[in-house]
Amino acid sequence: MKTKNKYKLVCGLEIHVELKTASKMFCGCKNDPFGAKKPNIYTCPVCLGLPGALPVPNKKAIEWIIRLGLALKCPINTFSKFDRKHYFYPDLAKGYQISQYDIPFCGPTTLKTTEGIIRINRIHLEEDTGKLLHQTVDGEQASLVDFNRSGVPLIEIVSEADIKSSKQAVEYAKKLRRIIRFLGIADCDMEKGGMRLEANISLKKDNDVSLPNYKVEVKNINSFRYMQKAIEYEIQRQKKILSKGKQPIQETRGFNPQTGKTFSQRQKEGAKDYRYFPDPDLSPIFFTKEQIEEIARDVPELPSDIKKRWIKKYGIRDKCVDRLVKNSEQVKWLEKLFSLAAKKQINPNKLVKAILNKKINCDLTTSVNKALSLFVTQNSKKQLDIRLLEKIVNDVMLLYPAQVEAFRAGKTTLINFFVGQVAKKVGKGVDIQQIRQFFEKKLLKKK
Repeated sequence: MKTKNKYKLVCGLEIHVELKTASKMFCGCKNDPFGAKKPNIYTCPVCLGLPGALPVPNKKAIEWIIRLGLALKCPINTFSKFDRKHYFYPDLAKGYQISQYDIPFCGPTTLKTTEGIIRINRIHLEEDTGKLLHQTVDGEQASLVDFNRSGVPLIEIVSEADIKSSKQAVEYAKKLRRIIRFLGIADCDMEKGGMRLEANISLKKDNDVSLPNYKVEVKNINSFRYMQKAIEYEIQRQKKILSKGKQPIQETRGFNPQTGKTFSQRQKEGAKDYRYFPDPDLSPIFFTKEQIEEIARDVPELPSDIKKRWIKKYGIRDKCVDRLVKNSEQVKWLEKLFSLAAKKQINPNKLVKAILNKKINCDLTTSVNKALSLFVTQNSKKQLDIRLLEKIVNDVMLLYPAQVEAFRAGKTTLINFFVGQVAKKVGKGVDIQQIRQFFEKKLLKKK
């Protein structure tokens, strides 16, 4: 009996992130492509690729990629270099992109997901390209180029083909975005293009041990949801082709959010097509052990480690930690707040609830003493005057004589009914325990 071939996903991601340095990667032009009031105002001979212009590396961008590498526990290459990656496209003025090929700044590492470990092959630094704008000019369709983005420092994180599902791809990408944002090196604004996802997708038979001899790259995806849909669409598209005994074309494809389908753009290049060689205008870069250690001292504790520690030390609930940990400065402030609360024997989860419900403002300019004092004030229980409390209790008992008799006959759960009636009369913020204890004494007294 014949059985249908079963296929499984073979997928790797290339994630591009624009660093938020003040200036571009190889020139002094302002790095603010999203805030520019008009096209081509942040340009110079270097980022326009004019003859004779010489690039100068951005020190801060190099320090930041090493910072990310150290945070992800990558080995850092103390010798590195920039290479020229050649290809022709209208938004690449020089005809090549300054990138890194065989000796990137950051070597291999791993990142854990709920579906398993994903190996990261490399993290390298390059320059971004310009941006094409497709518009109608004088009644005709035209493609215009805005070079404000050209030369912006761009990190590329390249994974191995370890991704087993579209959901795992999203989880992996989200984890990286969270770490990058936490380090404060990029905003990762996907809607604007500050973080772009590219998925290399192929399928293999369940029993195959080797990788497929083709891959389809879906480029420039600007949404986790779209990436998930693109991978799922490609799985179905490639299954149909493979089931007919054919092999999908190795190509670059785009994703159309309106149709939920990918579409062919061009035949995919290989490394040999890019004709990589060391950029002769840029000297190799050497680091000392001391320089790497200095950058390492600036790497904060990561969200995953903070989460484990806060759960263990303060007993804070798992999901709450994820909503609190946004950046390292806020973490330092919260750490002081939780530490002070613990000394005063205040339940940290009640404190967290007040923060998440915005009853306490996590304004870093506010002292933790003031924030905690506000919390105590908001949560302090109002003690009622005994004479007033006795009058209200007597009134309630007179209103509900049948319930009083039932309680005295053994239906003690009615205490909650009586407490509720008193609480309605005196309003919120009263000490319910005080009312309960007083009522029990009154009700248990003989007539």
